[in-house]
Amino acid sequence: MPSHDLKSMSTDELWNLHQEVTSLLAEKMTAEMAKLEQQLLKLRSGSNPVSLPRQRRPYPKVFPKYQNPKNPAESWSGRGKQPHWVRDQLRNGKKLDRFLIAAAQPQKG
Repeated sequence: MPSHDLKSMSTDELWNLHQEVTSLLAEKMTAEMAKLEQQLLKLRSGSNPVSLPRQRRPYPKVFPKYQNPKNPAESWSGRGKQPHWVRDQLRNGKKLDRFLIAAAQPQKG
């Protein structure tokens, strides 16, 4: 590649060099874009093992730990947001331990 002494070049020579660099850069960018588009098509078509669906690991069943004394059909595992009945009871001054299900309570011994 020829070395250019830019300071000794005339304005016309610099302008021609600028146009040459710009056109070469545009060609290279177009070629690179086409290559990237091909890779994207391959990924979207599923020919790559990356596109296989991931399976989640099985989680153990979470059993209820607390039960509403006013409505035994309502229970809560203690995970996630507190149900309305738990929040209402706690606001009224009750303790969470009061709602433990008998099987979930620790054995004294």
